[in-house]
Amino acid sequence: MAEPRAGARLLLQFAREPLPGQVKTRMYPFLDAVGACELHCALLTHTARQLAAVSGCTRELWIAGNPAHPVLERAAALGQATLRRQAGVDLGERMQHALASALERASRAVLVGSDCPELDAAYVEAAFDALSTADVVLGPALDGGYVLIGVRRLNPALFHSVSWGSDRVLAQTRERIASLGWRSTLLEPLRDIDRPEDLVAWEAVAGSVSAG
Repeated sequence: MAEPRAGARLLLQFAREPLPGQVKTRMYPFLDAVGACELHCALLTHTARQLAAVSGCTRELWIAGNPAHPVLERAAALGQATLRRQAGVDLGERMQHALASALERASRAVLVGSDCPELDAAYVEAAFDALSTADVVLGPALDGGYVLIGVRRLNPALFHSVSWGSDRVLAQTRERIASLGWRSTLLEPLRDIDRPEDLVAWEAVAGSVSAG
């Protein structure tokens, strides 16, 4: 295995192939399958545009499903990101696989989801900066998960037996980090757009972008 390039930074965006009935299902019945899919497309495109403003890094868009979907190709083009396919039976395995791949090619890797419109270039830069001294950096979500994880070393324990989708994800991950004796940093908590009550936060961001 090649040694990671010193100082190299890899920025990974996770997203699902936008198929009605398979994305943003927690928005039902407030949104129907088509409306939920349209929301998913808007969020992942917004995230890709935000990440395109992060300088000095290589960007990759990792997809659960078929990366050849036109929406995904357009999102990748915003930041000149390489499209890659996720691998693994659950979210933990998919993140572990992607970050392991990244650390074979870079000394620092940051992975984000596509559900947090408040996540911007400055937030990602803060994560990369934190990895100068921390082994792991986490961007907490207000629902008890996390919107960002950055690493400069990796251990499968970070992702195994985690209650994905629950309000225990962040706490369980921090317990794993502590058990490894690693140093970690927490960024400012942000809001994911997962449920109907979260939509007001997305509408505020989308309206600000439209006005600009």
